[in-house]
Amino acid sequence: MTEVTETTPEPASSPRRLYSLDALRGFDMFWIIGGDGIASEIGKLAKSDSVTAVTMQFSEHVEWAGFHFYDMIFPLFLFIIGTAIPWSVGRRLELGDSKRQILKKVLVRAAILFALGLIYNGVLRFEGWDHVRFFGVLQRQAFGYLVASILFLYTKPRTQAIVGVGILFFYWALLYAIPVPGYPHGNMSEWGNAANYVDRLFLHGRQMYEKYGDPEGPLSDIPAISTALLGVFAGRWLKGSEKPERKALGLLIAGLVCLALGLAWAPFFPVIKKIWTSSYVLVAGGASLLLLSLFYWIIDVKGWKKWSFPLVVIGLNPITIYLLSAIVDFGGIARFFFGGALKNVPLYEPLGMAVGVVLVEWLLLYELYRHKIVYRV
Repeated sequence: MTEVTETTPEPASSPRRLYSLDALRGFDMFWIIGGDGIASEIGKLAKSDSVTAVTMQFSEHVEWAGFHFYDMIFPLFLFIIGTAIPWSVGRRLELGDSKRQILKKVLVRAAILFALGLIYNGVLRFEGWDHVRFFGVLQRQAFGYLVASILFLYTKPRTQAIVGVGILFFYWALLYAIPVPGYPHGNMSEWGNAANYVDRLFLHGRQMYEKYGDPEGPLSDIPAISTALLGVFAGRWLKGSEKPERKALGLLIAGLVCLALGLAWAPFFPVIKKIWTSSYVLVAGGASLLLLSLFYWIIDVKGWKKWSFPLVVIGLNPITIYLLSAIVDFGGIARFFFGGALKNVPLYEPLGMAVGVVLVEWLLLYELYRHKIVYRV
């Protein structure tokens, strides 16, 4: 990622750029900007328990412990950020930039991303610091990107692997070690776990997303580093000299191993997105590796690219559409253009509006793409 700017994007076909990574980033953002709403409306229309169960996977988070497809959308984006580090930071090293110069750019980017997170959370409403949610999605992305980039710059892969694995075990021990009044050590309920207890100690009122804690709180930021580092290793593997088919297979095997380890750990340390447990890191990371393997094999190995163009359009401006979705009333715009026609088919109106919102957002992103405008952080 680069500073916020208007620039001509590097062609997706460039050997220095993975077309599949842009498509995967777009696939991830599709669910955030409205794909979940489309899935939800399909489930309501079907009036079938089996169809509803499937669409819930793509539109709803689990209440607490467990895992839906939708629960991997957030870590997938952080994983993709990590995957891009060997290409972005690594390329600057190859071009001869000093580590100090690169670190300065990394710090600036992380600070901008964190600030955008505060803006997304409403800091510009100026309602007082007790109403500002300091932690959030973009803030966690900034933290993971910052730490993973520093580790990539100043340590060897072996050290990075030790840190990534060590963090997972450290976080597990930490949640069992910190006492929560009224609950036994290692309690993993909403109110009894140590991560949310720390949130309640230092955050108050609207500074937290939930009354019992914040899903992006400070303690659960720690294992997010491992999510980003998984991406770093995936990016380094893809950038290596192995044959493309072998790269895809390596990602597939790594994904299956991570999934198996996460599920094996789950009985002892449950898979919980809202406190980013270590087993959740492995399950979500494994799923991310499998998706990357699939996209890379289809797009970059087999060369089947045309189908993914709509996703690439989204993937080139992800932060732009994420922020605009909180600022612009895309629902109102979609209703202005499609509302009249959809009134004639009331049964399908909610689904039509959900599709219309995504269409309006995509057309805006297509205009940016057509004019070669990319806003990057």
